[in-house]
Amino acid sequence: METQKKVLIIDDDNRNIFALKAVLKAKGYQCVAAMSGEEGLQLLESSPDIGVVLMDMMMPGMDGYQAIAKMGECEDLKEIPVIAVTAQAMVGDRERCLDAGAVGYVSKPINVDLLNELLIKYI
Repeated sequence: METQKKVLIIDDDNRNIFALKAVLKAKGYQCVAAMSGEEGLQLLESSPDIGVVLMDMMMPGMDGYQAIAKMGECEDLKEIPVIAVTAQAMVGDRERCLDAGAVGYVSKPINVDLLNELLIKYI
């Protein structure tokens, strides 16, 4: 059986990481987490088994938009799909995330069924 790729959760809020990990582990996903865009990029560079990134778009320091841009500049990281996970749910926010390079968008509170559909599609 093929080894399943891991899901990297990048979010500056431990409660969001805890909740996402619990939901995803219950669905059989392996998860790792980072508390910042910088930490997430370091994890991506050192962990070739990461298959998809769940990216919080609003973080202090390097936000999700900047982290996606950095991934796009790196040959080894630019093919890893990023799903934007954000509290931003106003008109235009979804398009802004997709224009930044995310392959999918899920607003908080998270619709677990939608998130699972995206993970199945991209992992």
